[in-house]
Amino acid sequence: MTLIELVISIVIISIALTAILSVMGFTTARSADPMLRQQANAIAQSYLEEILLRPVCDPNDFSTDCFAACTTSACSGCSGSTLVGGGSETRATYDDVCDYDGLSDNGARDQHGNSIAALGAYNIGVNVDDAATLNGLDGTGGQVVLVTVVVSHATQGNIQVSLSGYRANY
Repeated sequence: MTLIELVISIVIISIALTAILSVMGFTTARSADPMLRQQANAIAQSYLEEILLRPVCDPNDFSTDCFAACTTSACSGCSGSTLVGGGSETRATYDDVCDYDGLSDNGARDQHGNSIAALGAYNIGVNVDDAATLNGLDGTGGQVVLVTVVVSHATQGNIQVSLSGYRANY
């Protein structure tokens, strides 16, 4: 082997190693993203399920059939945010879908409002749209609401999960 061949082979090997190591570095730096995205998805699913399991109408406001009595928009005409006997509600006492409208949690919390320390880097926002329509059901008539949960990671700006679901008043 001559000196020129040796130098050329060293240059070729160094270029190949640089390319391989840069790809490995990029992959390693992004390896946590799928886990963070999956956690955000699980948080959004948990919040959405909790909300959609609640009735549309506030049980404190209606002693009669909610579906028959609610003829206006669900969140303004058929729901309240007060406890029996007065007082305002907290997440632990939310008893209808519309109570969650505007909920904003910095850090994931359980359904009783207790902080979950391992998921403190997530921001959760909830929007309840009572003007939505679904297959002939009209939100302005108190028949359906659209719930949207948005979860984002506080430090990883590229991680944001949005899940939506409909809750019919039946």
